[in-house]
Amino acid sequence: MRLLVVEDDDIVADAITRGLMAANYSVHRVTSAEAALSALAAEEFALAVIDVGLPGTDGLTLVRRLRSAGKAIPTLILTARCTLADKVKALDIGADDFLSKPFEPAELAARCRALMRRSSGALDGIIKLNRMTVDLTGRRLCIDDAEVELTAREWLLLECLVRRTGQIVSKERVQQAVSSPEQDITPNAVEVHVSRLRAKLGDAAVIRNLRGLGYRFEEAKSA
Repeated sequence: MRLLVVEDDDIVADAITRGLMAANYSVHRVTSAEAALSALAAEEFALAVIDVGLPGTDGLTLVRRLRSAGKAIPTLILTARCTLADKVKALDIGADDFLSKPFEPAELAARCRALMRRSSGALDGIIKLNRMTVDLTGRRLCIDDAEVELTAREWLLLECLVRRTGQIVSKERVQQAVSSPEQDITPNAVEVHVSRLRAKLGDAAVIRNLRGLGYRFEEAKSA
């Protein structure tokens, strides 16, 4: 698979390229948002790794332009800024995931694999995980072909977790996902929503609570 790396720092770009090539990916590196848009217009890429601090047009603006143009390529944002507000902004403008610098090459490769795995099903709005089918566009959950009714916040919680299946999702990100401008949700309320969603999923999926880290959504193993 061919990946696009948008990074102007030669040292960082070299480390990213070597790490991804070691994971058997082909890498094309550019140093600006403008060069990235040209590359994306010329050929297909399975995923784009984009640094926020690019010269000229920054990485977040690049992602916003891609989404405005209808390009659904998975995007992984690299940033030296790691506040909750920065992370929320990146996700809100259309980034699929983010990774704070410094990072290990193995984690970068794992994040890329997870994003491409999910995008293969998410591009048409459908994610299938063994017994579960999640229709992101129609907001429908089916288990063993039977539809499961979810409340609005249970759906927001499921969507937040299922888009990152196999990854650790921080409690702050989950709390942000189920909150609204009109009403913030407390950590205790998040636990209640997680418990209720677990009950509705039954043994079709697992939501693990990793103490001090967050939650991880896992598909049930095939029988």
